[in-house]
Amino acid sequence: MSRLDPVQLEFFHREGYLIVPDLFPPAALEPLRAELTELVHREALRLNAEGRLSRLYEEEPFERRLSRLHAEVGEEILKAITGRGGGGHSGRALFELIIHPALLQAVESFIGPEIVGSSVYRIRPKIPGQVRGVVPWHQDSGYFAPHCDQSLVLTCWIPLVDATVETGCLQVLPRAHRQGVFRHHTHGPGGYLVILDPDLPAQNWLDVPVPTGGCLFLTNCTPHRSLPHHADVVRWSLDARYQSAEVPNNAGQLPEDFDPAIPVLKQACYPPEADFVVQSALHPAKVVRRWEDFDQLRQRYEKLRPPSPQRGWVPAPATP
Repeated sequence: MSRLDPVQLEFFHREGYLIVPDLFPPAALEPLRAELTELVHREALRLNAEGRLSRLYEEEPFERRLSRLHAEVGEEILKAITGRGGGGHSGRALFELIIHPALLQAVESFIGPEIVGSSVYRIRPKIPGQVRGVVPWHQDSGYFAPHCDQSLVLTCWIPLVDATVETGCLQVLPRAHRQGVFRHHTHGPGGYLVILDPDLPAQNWLDVPVPTGGCLFLTNCTPHRSLPHHADVVRWSLDARYQSAEVPNNAGQLPEDFDPAIPVLKQACYPPEADFVVQSALHPAKVVRRWEDFDQLRQRYEKLRPPSPQRGWVPAPATP
């Protein structure tokens, strides 16, 4: 639970990524795995009672049960996990992992002690052969407002099962983060933004496998992608994001209070979702300490989402 050392930080700033294989103690991820297991089981019971699911697959482990269910009911259970806007699940165990001391101490090494939890976090159950499990080359800044391009919005990618080459770990383009934000196109594979091959820098990508208990840190300008996998494992992961309180954010703002007329430079990097203060010595009263408050805020933004940043990206050319 110590801060990262200068060698690790120098590597991160030079390469644009850093793997810490043992960030969390062994038991730290179990509450979130159990919470997601219960969510999947609850949805399976509902679908079974409605006559839409032939069996519950209770004998299957965490790493495989969702793929068995998905084969019968498609995206139905995934909707309960990802929600309407993509963030979706905001359970107690997820919140406690986002504010876990080991994670925040590492985050503080990158951005300092005044920490805002960025709105854009995701639970990602990557199912073998699933179309939306394939995420094309992109930079997180491609989704954010341009005035945040020069600021660090730190991605913390946390696998809940071992993320290997065989199960579709992420790939990164090291050092490309120094070249700014590349041109993205909308309507890429799976509906995601995509950087097309002609716009990518001419350099080799790297596989970045991460074991359970580890974390992959990325800058918001690091190009990365996730390829398809066919191993019989659901590659569950969480990506959470953090930024300095000095970076524009909407912490403390309700979605109905969003005012598009305010100067763009003062708007949050990603207005459609809720930022929240997770650590502050300067303003301790602003820290969101209770899961109930976090969940209420999240659900409020799920129901009423301010508009996404407009960067002028155009649709990707149709594939011949």
